[in-house]
Amino acid sequence: MLPTWTLPQDKNIGVQLMCLTLLLALTGCSGMDVIMASTKNVTALNGTEVKISCIFQSCYKMDPSVFVMNWTFQETKNDTEKMLMKFDKKKGMVPLRLDHFGDRVKFVGNLEKNDMSITLSEVEVKDEGYYHCNIINHPDRNAGRNNITLLVVLELSTPEDTTNAVAIGASVGGALALLILSMVVVKCLRHHKKQELISEEKMEEEEKLEAEVVTEEGTKQGYSLPEDA
Repeated sequence: MLPTWTLPQDKNIGVQLMCLTLLLALTGCSGMDVIMASTKNVTALNGTEVKISCIFQSCYKMDPSVFVMNWTFQETKNDTEKMLMKFDKKKGMVPLRLDHFGDRVKFVGNLEKNDMSITLSEVEVKDEGYYHCNIINHPDRNAGRNNITLLVVLELSTPEDTTNAVAIGASVGGALALLILSMVVVKCLRHHKKQELISEEKMEEEEKLEAEVVTEEGTKQGYSLPEDA
């Protein structure tokens, strides 16, 4: 089995995912967009196996008949994206044998848990670049997309450097989780406030209509033809 080495990332993703799940449970689902939780930068040791994570949350359960997902790769931001894996409604996640990767890309996620993570074995320096996780989970309105940068190093850092990197990574991950949480909360509050305003306006219109009906009925009942003298 190939050795695996990356800076710790699963813990930060777990914290982000927990926050997003709790938020959706508290606010309810109202046709929100796909929300992504993922590490933006991954560092791997040359010759090892690296996990590139991608997890999403949505108000809607994944329906394989309409679900769309693929992984793409760019060596540089100026290059065209090349698809290296896609979702097939009958076969599930299907790796595409690009000459660049051969059969080194494998799906290790869990579709039932909205986990689209992959691994890349026998990592080489040429694998450095940008990996994109693209998701459309109908009937969500917009697609979800994560951009993960892979950096390949030739030797391990010293324990002191690794400790500093872990501390920095944890801080950045925590800040990112809070930022995503704040953005989603603001979006939910705006949505609910809009719904409340619409409901209030509708109630006022109904009350006004009822008042007009009562007035009209009262007028009809109070009016009678004059008696003959």
